[in-house]
Amino acid sequence: MFYQVEPTRDVRWAELVERHPRASVFHTVGWLEALRRTYGYEPMAFTTSAPNNELKNGLVFCRVESWLTGRRLVSLPFSDHCEPLCDSVEDVNFLIRYLQTRLEHQGWKYLELRPINGTFGQTPDGIGFVPATRYFLHTLSLSPDLNELFRGLDRDSVQRRIRRAEQAGLVEKCGRSDDLLKDFYSLFVITRGRHRLPPTPYAWFRNLIQCQGKALEIHLAYQGETPVAAILTLKFRDVVYYKYGCSDARFNRYAGIPWLLWKAIVAGKSNGAVEFDMGRTEEDNAGLLAFKNHWVQPPKRLIYWKFPLTPFSNLTDNWKSKLAKRLFSCMPNRLLAMTGKFIYRHIG
Repeated sequence: MFYQVEPTRDVRWAELVERHPRASVFHTVGWLEALRRTYGYEPMAFTTSAPNNELKNGLVFCRVESWLTGRRLVSLPFSDHCEPLCDSVEDVNFLIRYLQTRLEHQGWKYLELRPINGTFGQTPDGIGFVPATRYFLHTLSLSPDLNELFRGLDRDSVQRRIRRAEQAGLVEKCGRSDDLLKDFYSLFVITRGRHRLPPTPYAWFRNLIQCQGKALEIHLAYQGETPVAAILTLKFRDVVYYKYGCSDARFNRYAGIPWLLWKAIVAGKSNGAVEFDMGRTEEDNAGLLAFKNHWVQPPKRLIYWKFPLTPFSNLTDNWKSKLAKRLFSCMPNRLLAMTGKFIYRHIG
């Protein structure tokens, strides 16, 4: 049988996420609730477990309703990856096939899945799904001791820059306070403007703090009283996730981002973390890819899968993306910020 549950209200979902080996921070109730509060997405999960039984599996989505980009199920918007929480191919296969049969009846344009398993589309459970977008995923094992971890980092691009930051006398502040969020977001807006992209709404970060609590930490590097770089990390079980990074380019010589990343790695390991997830990177983002390659080699392939997706629709999506980037490149920062408040709920 096939059942639908509300993961932010059904306590069985949190229990499944807590015990399932493939669960990540993106499956958690806090992440789903932040998506709901910020963008109005409706989280929903599908399972073969009856309502009065323990959840043995689950496939979580957000329903995106947009007059601009259509109706669809995405697992999950603004999430780097999201594995099906199933112990067998048969369970995944059953859930996906049922959703495929409901696609037209529900008026969904497509289903999108973001599994870490790169062979998803070549197995029976991925039938009918085709690659939509390709990324790289960098994950650093924290099993070695700190000295060995440090020696494994690129000598010139990472080790030397961390030492330079230490010599520059940078000061780190960590937490979730309003003041730290304001300093973080100021740097975030500057960074997005430098890349000619709309910044994610301030409300998203405020809601993440409220919903994630102590699992979220903002790390800020200051030169005197001036914030020069910042990262935002999340923690779930024994994994630390590096989700956002930003800086003031005028102070890049202080190497604030590498220094903060290393300090987050050290803190994570001391608190029992065994992995540092550095997140997804677009194939064509050569600068970011090179930066992460200096920390982790080699990265994993990360593929997002859609059903259905015709060659024509894929070309159309690429064309729209290129057009949007061209428009963003002409916008002043203030207009970019206004655009971000409007557009993000439509592109999840």
